[in-house]
Amino acid sequence: MEAGSSLSHKSEETEAQGDTVCTEVKEHDAEATNPEDGIREAVTEEAQNDECEGSVCSTEEEVVPDEEKDASSDKELSDSASTDNTLEDSSEFSGRPLVVCEKKELCSPFGADLVSSHREEDVTAESWRMHRKHVFVLSEAGKPIYSRYGNEEALSSTMGVMMALVSFVQSGNNIIHSIYSDDHKVVFLQRGPLVLVSVSRTLQSEIQLHSELLYVYYQIISMLTQASVARIFERKKNYDLRRLLTGSEKILDNLLNLIDSDPSFLLGAVQCLPLSSSLRESLSQILQKATTSNLVFSILIAKNQLVTIVQERTVIDDTRLDPVDLHLLLNLIRASSAFQAGEVWTPICLPRFNPNGYFYAYISYLDPDCTVCLLLLSTDREAFYSISDCKKKIEESMATHNSIQAISSALQSQSYSISLLGVPDLRHFMYKPLDIPENHKQLTQLTSPEVEAPYCSEEEKVRLFDLYRYLHSRIHSTTRPLRLIYHVAEKETLLAWEQLLLLWLMV
Repeated sequence: MEAGSSLSHKSEETEAQGDTVCTEVKEHDAEATNPEDGIREAVTEEAQNDECEGSVCSTEEEVVPDEEKDASSDKELSDSASTDNTLEDSSEFSGRPLVVCEKKELCSPFGADLVSSHREEDVTAESWRMHRKHVFVLSEAGKPIYSRYGNEEALSSTMGVMMALVSFVQSGNNIIHSIYSDDHKVVFLQRGPLVLVSVSRTLQSEIQLHSELLYVYYQIISMLTQASVARIFERKKNYDLRRLLTGSEKILDNLLNLIDSDPSFLLGAVQCLPLSSSLRESLSQILQKATTSNLVFSILIAKNQLVTIVQERTVIDDTRLDPVDLHLLLNLIRASSAFQAGEVWTPICLPRFNPNGYFYAYISYLDPDCTVCLLLLSTDREAFYSISDCKKKIEESMATHNSIQAISSALQSQSYSISLLGVPDLRHFMYKPLDIPENHKQLTQLTSPEVEAPYCSEEEKVRLFDLYRYLHSRIHSTTRPLRLIYHVAEKETLLAWEQLLLLWLMV
């Protein structure tokens, strides 16, 4: 069995009963201006700061008397901090990122409908304590930033205790990583001025919980950039970062919900929409022909599944899009209904590509049902209209080839069944290739069949995913990693090795 497709000139494909379970990633041939200069601007903070001429940037460079510094308002800090380290001067983007909607008006990507019901949960209730996993984010000053369940203000004393533990261990020149009790595991992650804490009653390993906290950190950085967050707290250590993240709680909530159900996060890979090779090739060609200066990534998504990616040749020569960055992009689009309003233009940071710079993302749905989404990433802040023209070309070509209808048909049909493999009593598996040559620059992918009986109920689905987590933790254990596992459980026989996780129902 094979999985994964190449980011090189020719992509390999894996088919299950005629359906491709991988994506193709093609390359743009630069037609006009070489985008290499734009890429260098994107990843070089110093170049942007030197060229900054906007009113917000000049505020940061201005010499202010000490008494005026003390009297400066939080709003001034908010306005300046969020515009640091963009690809270019982005003085019009103040506070949290803004978008340009169909009427070319500035609006927020985080709508009022994104307020989670968990925000008002009583933190003193037993039901709050019984959640399987809590996630908290706070600053070094102990200021609450985010809580998965309950209101941050109500948890300020709890987060203060967490910060006291971190500070106490740091006073002895050590770093706190985790605390174990009989039925709970507490994992800490500190990144710059932010402290992230996971309190879990699951059987997940410390490494897995650490990885989930890192995803939460990256999602925050994708909206603000790492250098901006650091600069904010350098200027005011007790700053309330929720000012810049207002309305984004649903994005973090949705991310954590996906982490608890989507194996892509566990395996660090991407799951793609199964398509015929001819259709995927046609879609790649359409994206490849619609290009403009400083267009870096062209990504086609269907119902939160990857269809195809096109990258500029200069980007492929230097690096590749990391699955983590793609997960963050997909989660951002999935969690916010504001992107369905029309054409959206918003700065977005890809932390694994460059945590200190913004790309500028053009997001637009191509069908009335908002299932097929086009995502174009540019390094040019002023490129909205040229990128919008690329979208029109893509729409026209897809209409000519009836591509939207073909994608919709693929979405309506389920993925392949485990029975198609012809292996008796095999109930489910996950496969991620690990032997991809580095020079192929491939986007790591996974394949997995539909979840079928006896894992139909929510309870059974959770149990199934917990089994996969157990296998993954044993294979990737830091103290005693295993290459092969054969384990007889109560209801299943489990088999795993580095590339493949299998579950057999014990007969």
